[in-house]
Order: sequence, then C-alpha cells, then structure tokens
Amino acid sequence: MKIGILGTGGMAAALGGAWTAAGHDVAIGGRHQGRAEQTANRIGAARHGSLAYAASHGDVILVAVPAAEAPQVVGSLAGNLTRRTVIDCTNPVVPTTDGLMLTTGGSTSTARQLAAAAPDAYVVKAFNLCHMSIWTLRPPTFEGIPLAVPYCADHPEASGATETLISSIGCRPARCGGLARAAYLEATAALAIGLWWAGEQPRTAFPSIAETSPH
Repeated sequence: MKIGILGTGGMAAALGGAWTAAGHDVAIGGRHQGRAEQTANRIGAARHGSLAYAASHGDVILVAVPAAEAPQVVGSLAGNLTRRTVIDCTNPVVPTTDGLMLTTGGSTSTARQLAAAAPDAYVVKAFNLCHMSIWTLRPPTFEGIPLAVPYCADHPEASGATETLISSIGCRPARCGGLARAAYLEATAALAIGLWWAGEQPRTAFPSIAETSPH
C-alpha cells in the first residue's frame, strides 16, 4: 500500500518504520526537506519530499503533526486528499494543574476538525493511544496477545484500509464506531497518558472479564 506521512517527528518515524518493515511504500513529507530526508533514511523509506508530495503519493495519509497544527495543514492539502484515507493519530491534550485536558473541550475532536478541513477525504482516528515506542516493536505483543488498535471511521473503504495497515504490523483492529466517537478515543488518551505520567499502568484498570465456572 502507498502511504504518505505528514510529519517528520517521533510518530512519523515509528509508524512509518513499522509500515516500511511490513513492505508498504512509505513517503515522508515535511516542511523542511532535510528533516524529511533524515526521517526517511532512518526508517528505510524510499521516498521523501514536501507535505504536498506525501499527500499526493499516498492511498493512505497519516497526519503526524501537532494536533493544534493539523487542521490547517490538512486544509492546505485538501485538494490532494480527495477520496483518500486520512488517519489522524494526534492527541489534542495540554497539561494543567488538574492533569491533562483536551484542547477541544471534549465537544468535538481533532479528527472531526480534519474532516471539516478536507470534506472530500475519508478521515479515520487511529494509532493515538500508544506511546511511539510501542510501534517500534516487531510485532507489538503483550503477554502473548497482539496489541489491539482502536479506530473510528465513517467510510467503509477507509475502514478497510485502516484494518489492513493495523493487521500488517501484527496488531488487531478494534472498530469503535464512526468518526462521531473519535472524541472518546482522544479522551481515553488524555486519561491513559495522565496515568502513565503518574506512574500507573492503565491496562491494570481494564482487566479481562474473568472466566468463572457455572454453579
């Protein structure tokens, strides 16, 4: 699959590296050509260039720029994103004295903002719940169980493309409804990241349903 990545930072490198290792055709796009080239070289991606180049290259586009900048970046590239799957992995969070808070206020989501900025694109929310280091694992497996990757999408084609990308790196797709529910994934990220910063393990708060013998 052809994947264009908007951004040259940690998430761009981690997910881009995982997809490159899985055999996908990845192009790194950035505002600065030198940084795009460095990121591409680091992960073994064959292509790099401007943001517009990456947007035009990919059947699927990963938005890996800061959440506050994402709507403007996507809006400026809207003409290149028609009928393309656009995956938003950002988290619109800021630290406060009361822990991490959503900059969207929870009333919307960055993913919905991207959909408004590029109305002809098929926006998906995915890959936002894990630290970038998780995507460097080959594959991300914990206690013998492949990592589940929750995602929200409205369009069947975008859902299929997202599931293909998730499965290709050894993870399990976990559909969580349409894009209207993307705000829940962003809120979950704010909670989980806050717990990590506090030295807790979020997964211990979500144990599996215990199997009990009937009496």
